[in-house]
Amino acid sequence: MYEVHEPRVLIVGGGLVGLSAALFLRHQGVAAVLVERRPTTSPQPKARRINLRTMELFRQLELTDTVLAAAANLSGYQAMAAGPTLAQARRLPFTLPGGVPEWDTITPATACLCAQDELEPTLRRVARERGCDVRFGVECTEFAEDATGIEATLRAADGGVERIRVDYLIAADGAASPIRERLGIARSGRGSLGRAVNVYFRADLRELVRGREFNLCQVDNEAVPGAFASVDGAFRWIFSTSAGVDRPLDRWPQALRTAIGVPDLPLEVLSVLPWEPGMFVADRYRCGRVFLAGDAAHVMPPYAAAGANTGIQDVHNLAWKLAHVLRGVAGPALLDSYHAERHPIGWYVADQSSVRIADLRAMNIRSTDGTPLADPIALVLGTRYPAGALIGDASAHTMDRLDVGGQPGTRVPHRFLPDGRSTLDVPSTGFALLTGPAGQPWRAPSAPVEVYELDRAWCAVAGITDSGALLVRPDQIVAWRSPGLPPDPAAALRSALDRVLCA
Repeated sequence: MYEVHEPRVLIVGGGLVGLSAALFLRHQGVAAVLVERRPTTSPQPKARRINLRTMELFRQLELTDTVLAAAANLSGYQAMAAGPTLAQARRLPFTLPGGVPEWDTITPATACLCAQDELEPTLRRVARERGCDVRFGVECTEFAEDATGIEATLRAADGGVERIRVDYLIAADGAASPIRERLGIARSGRGSLGRAVNVYFRADLRELVRGREFNLCQVDNEAVPGAFASVDGAFRWIFSTSAGVDRPLDRWPQALRTAIGVPDLPLEVLSVLPWEPGMFVADRYRCGRVFLAGDAAHVMPPYAAAGANTGIQDVHNLAWKLAHVLRGVAGPALLDSYHAERHPIGWYVADQSSVRIADLRAMNIRSTDGTPLADPIALVLGTRYPAGALIGDASAHTMDRLDVGGQPGTRVPHRFLPDGRSTLDVPSTGFALLTGPAGQPWRAPSAPVEVYELDRAWCAVAGITDSGALLVRPDQIVAWRSPGLPPDPAAALRSALDRVLCA
């Protein structure tokens, strides 16, 4: 039995990246269908750190409180610790190479720890509440592209078959991505960096860690070296190590007790998952009407806690572009900017993740091979697109510190507005123009975007005069900067928009 539906985008993969794609597209008013071959979300904790940039994107969806509620169990587990055993470990002082900033001055968001097996069900529930077409237990078995779209065959767990036609396909189908393999897209990078294993276990460690709550606890133990990660801060934990990867399953309980430092501790091993830390980045993020995102596009070690965050940021970048092209307000060439922008960032973040050392005491200080390390805050908030849907101005930029000073290709500088919103909240589904206090001439009746005036102090940060302006994209990225007032502001703005949108 075949039915024909007319969503505009097919998302293959129901993990954090695929579910985020469905929500971002819904926010943009684009009809999409998400299919996931598994019957439910991942039972494994895996990714846990939801960084500041990702929380800024969730803020745009008004999901901050929802995500923080899902993260409540770990709200007090931000610290790092180290010692010969978990029982003997002590917290490490929180330091950053450039010092700890005043967070309110750089972002309106709050980072959090939320285990993947808590966040995925939350995003799935919200997606359904908001009207997203989310189908678990359904596999995309075939797809074929022609000049006007993609026809895909979907097979449900009960054997039912459905054929749908869409304009575009987002492959968020994981590191082994069958879609990437079918398209013949090669991957490059540093390759494999060794072998490791994650042991997911249950044990009541509440009293043991009380007063020493941690996100990660490094165990410097010759017998069982590795690191513990808090999943819920009470009963669920992960032990990760590159030693004893092939240890038999029945020997892991005793090994864990040795690393914990309590010989008779009751515990239950839930799973033992070998994995391969490495850097593998797809050479192309776009192939015709198909776009790779998340692990399908880039695999990286967890040492910068950037894998899932980078994937979510991929689809945030892509969603508004698909929406503008599908609405006919942008030319199809705008979609080429997805690879032009996200591939360099995916490569850079994956490489930075690959050279960071596992030692919590020095992971932001030195690299494995002498590669210069980006400032950790800059790695989260301060990357810059070298080209794409923007008009460059040859301005300087560094990753040695957070450098978001209004340069095209960077995230717009944050400043709270009088109504409590941030400058990051102003662009939502469309573009916005942020001007100085003398920016009234930009407010022509025919201006194609909303115009907001800010104070001189913000202008100094943004690199503009009192009458200058920043054109900000829906993904909060600066698309164009006019340092001062041009002779015909309205014409200059329309010209910039046409160039950015390939219109």
